[in-house]
Amino acid sequence: MVQPIGPAVTPERAPGSLSAMAELHVLRVFAARDGTGGNPLGVFLDGPAVPEGRRQTVAADLGFSETVFVDDPRSGEVRIFTPAAELPFAGHPLVGTSWLLARERTAVAVLRPPAGEVPTFLDGDGVTWIRGRAEWAPPMSFRQLEDAGQVEALTGAPGGLGFVDCWAWEDEAAGHIRARVFAPRFGIAEDEATGAAAVRLVSRLGRAVTIRQGAGSLLFARPGPGGSAEVGGEVVLDHVRDHPV
Repeated sequence: MVQPIGPAVTPERAPGSLSAMAELHVLRVFAARDGTGGNPLGVFLDGPAVPEGRRQTVAADLGFSETVFVDDPRSGEVRIFTPAAELPFAGHPLVGTSWLLARERTAVAVLRPPAGEVPTFLDGDGVTWIRGRAEWAPPMSFRQLEDAGQVEALTGAPGGLGFVDCWAWEDEAAGHIRARVFAPRFGIAEDEATGAAAVRLVSRLGRAVTIRQGAGSLLFARPGPGGSAEVGGEVVLDHVRDHPV
């Protein structure tokens, strides 16, 4: 069962003309338990307010690793754009959008990005989950390093790779991983938290893991039914503002 998520708050709103503006929610997805960290995400709940031909430009202007346009909040139809390209599937945008729909509109049991139907749900610990398939995630490389210190020491994508998850065990017995993801192919030098990479990684490992990524993000991932994978985390609303479209 999908449940409403979190108490309502009154975020700040920036002024703007309504004639060429659309309401933008700015979230942080995969935040730590204390509410810090997380990957910024822009969501336009009224996606049709942003013309199709303007969406890539708007996403590039915002500069978030992804921006979501909700085309139908009741059916969960969404589109996802990085600053450089549209994606058929991505983890942190779908987790964040599921949380936001439950808070601002109506909770949905399924989101529908171009890749297919993505079930979503809230667990008893307040973690929002999505379920997807590894093959839906963009192709990427994986580099397992010897320890978390080597992950910390990276200054960019190794070997000029366009999309790579560099990771190491912090505690293999407990399933704790330190990771950093670099995605220059999509206009993202380093991604703070990458749900699609977690889906691919947990599918490779075949076990539940907790991933500490970026400067302070926390992702939970585990194998799902029928060869799927699930990724979840906590979400924080930073603010709402009008954005020119």
